[in-house]
Amino acid sequence: MAERKHGEAAPAMEVTVASADWYGLDISDRNHSRTLFSDLDMTEATSAGAVFKECTFRRAKFNCSRHEASAFINCTFVGCNFYDVVFNDCKFVGSMFEACKFDATSIKGGNWSFVGLQGADLRSAAIADVVMREADLTGVRCDGGSMTGVDLSGAALDRGNFIGCDLRGSDISTIAPEAVALKRAVITIDQAVMICEAMGLVVRAS
Repeated sequence: MAERKHGEAAPAMEVTVASADWYGLDISDRNHSRTLFSDLDMTEATSAGAVFKECTFRRAKFNCSRHEASAFINCTFVGCNFYDVVFNDCKFVGSMFEACKFDATSIKGGNWSFVGLQGADLRSAAIADVVMREADLTGVRCDGGSMTGVDLSGAALDRGNFIGCDLRGSDISTIAPEAVALKRAVITIDQAVMICEAMGLVVRAS
């Protein structure tokens, strides 16, 4: 099970929904809490303003679905597939991910603070303008990926692989250069100065 911050236990489920077929459905009116979704098929579904609070998704297929301003708050995702999913301005505060696939996932805007993405493979995901404060990205794979304009303040990034990753505009103030792989990462001048200062270097204009 995905480990929550400070070892907090996952919420207990009160309802179980097994093998539901939401293929191609508009689920904008859905509002679920403390529900276990097992083998849910959400392929090509759409949502706008849907709310899932303290739910657990096991082996759910989100493939090719589109979500606008929907909320998955303090949820747990285990063995889920997010192939070609679009999340625009969505809220995932406090949610945990374990053994999930993020191939061609697009995440733009929204609040993903305190999420647990330990060891996640985000190499083909495109993440932009997202708040990910105090997220656990320990051991994350972002080599060759894109995380632009992302607020990573307070995030755990140790053992992360950011080789060749586009990090322009992101807050990387918590990056410890000796604890992550940054070779060929794309950054701005301001970010370069920040990393140099983190390494104890004195940066001067001339």
